[in-house]
Amino acid sequence: MTLTLDEEFGAIDIYLFDQLLRGRITPGMSIFDAGCGGGRNLVYLLRHGYDVRGVDANPDAIASIRRLAASLAPQLPTENFRAEPLEQHTFQDASADVVLSSAVLHFARDDDDFAAMLQATWRVAKPGALFFCRLASINGIEQEVRALGNGRYRLPDGSDRYLIDEPRLRTLTHDLGGTLADPIKTTIVHGQRSMTTWIVRKIVRERKTPSPQMGRGG
Repeated sequence: MTLTLDEEFGAIDIYLFDQLLRGRITPGMSIFDAGCGGGRNLVYLLRHGYDVRGVDANPDAIASIRRLAASLAPQLPTENFRAEPLEQHTFQDASADVVLSSAVLHFARDDDDFAAMLQATWRVAKPGALFFCRLASINGIEQEVRALGNGRYRLPDGSDRYLIDEPRLRTLTHDLGGTLADPIKTTIVHGQRSMTTWIVRKIVRERKTPSPQMGRGG
């Protein structure tokens, strides 16, 4: 049976689709979706046997993604999808080859909440893992937003979001222990919002070989 594009890929983020096309997300990889919702970015991955896991604070969203997984990837345990606050999730550290965060971090309440959500997402990435993030930003619309305090802004579309900018993303990349896998890209929806794609590779730290003298007494 020939699938339609919608059946094959669902409502996948176009920039995540680009990562698939470029061979950065390949069969056999483990995927963690931080704020997975009903699984709009996971249809293709579920269909093709990836080890997919996800967390979302909304129990209805988790019920939906569990139903989707049961139909497309019945081999996956139900507990791969958990209704938990992102910053308090119970998934194992360094367990995913690819970590997704699509339209999630801009819902942070303030700087501390943003940091907690980001760290909880990042800790699941294995050394060498790909971190794919899409979030609202201030890039290119600095004169069109109104500061509300605590890192939050009123956007031209009337919504309130936590916003970052390109220099801060570069600082965060360094502080997390990553390197940019792609240049930072921003799409401006004129009169509404600015969405930034931030893709990072988690640096593999080399283990130092102890010298013969290390650890010896004087």
